[in-house]
Amino acid sequence: MKSLTTDYLNKLYLSLEQTAMLRAIGEHKGKQILYAHQKADVLNSLQKVALVESSESSNRLEGIIVSTERVRDLVLHDSAPCGRSEQEVAGYRDVLELIHESAHYMPFSCNVICQVHNLIYRYLPQDGGRWKAMDNDIVEKSPDGRILRVRFQTVSAVETPIAMEQLELCYKEVMSLYDALVIIPLTILDFLCIHPFSDGNGRTARLLTLLLLYQAGYEVGKFISLERVFEETKDDYYATLERSSQRWHQGMHDPKPWLNYFWGVLIRAYKEFEGRVDQVDFSTSKGSKSQMVKAYILDQIKPFAISDIVNNLPGVSHETIRNVIRELKAEGIIQLKGKGRGAKWVRG
Repeated sequence: MKSLTTDYLNKLYLSLEQTAMLRAIGEHKGKQILYAHQKADVLNSLQKVALVESSESSNRLEGIIVSTERVRDLVLHDSAPCGRSEQEVAGYRDVLELIHESAHYMPFSCNVICQVHNLIYRYLPQDGGRWKAMDNDIVEKSPDGRILRVRFQTVSAVETPIAMEQLELCYKEVMSLYDALVIIPLTILDFLCIHPFSDGNGRTARLLTLLLLYQAGYEVGKFISLERVFEETKDDYYATLERSSQRWHQGMHDPKPWLNYFWGVLIRAYKEFEGRVDQVDFSTSKGSKSQMVKAYILDQIKPFAISDIVNNLPGVSHETIRNVIRELKAEGIIQLKGKGRGAKWVRG
């Protein structure tokens, strides 16, 4: 497609800083492979946390809100989805699990893309997996639903099937010729510029991001939620996509804002991954779990819930966390604010 022709790619020059970013990601990938062989139990704990965070954050980016407790129940298959929002979360969960288990058997193709989209909608009344029937430009709306401006004019519905076939063919042609860390974000950029479905394009793009990264050996998204990092930096996420899509139809767009952002997300995720592995490793040492909980709490500036500690220290039991909470409360170091599920602990 527009970003994946050999003419376009041959004109794309990277700065020394960008080359250093790619080199850093490659070094992190080496550590990830080493951890996979040496610390399987630790990675299994991180994967469960990432599944919940990914299912919650990717949907929340699209305005689909489900409580963390319900997302956790749905992701762990402890509960059936109730209502549209939970059905969309459950569909996203199913695709995540499929990618985790079978990424290398899912080639980048129009068929697989439609299957991914169809799975997102498997619990909903309408069918997924069909190209859009009407044009769907990307617009900015006011709170009352009025269109304020058109951010990007996507490929028309009539041209979409051909555009997606071209995207598939171009990807297959250039993937073995250029660095995967360049081709993958450019593929996602082209996918979002085409915007092939009437709804669910953002979620499908983020799932395809995971799929293509896994196939290239970058599996950090299995253990650290890339979707959460996208959500936490959503202003930059949308801004860089908009900047890099300008003049896309003419093949004269500048992909570097999006590339820099995408690589920055990977570096952040890898650093967090390595830090969490070290944390969990430390937490399994005799006598260190309580100290870990204390260190986490004393490092908090904002109010926090027990669930925050559980998510960040998956190797520590609920009983140990509660014991430390009681001890710090008795010492006047922390205090509880609010009531019920909305209650938060704060430093005294």
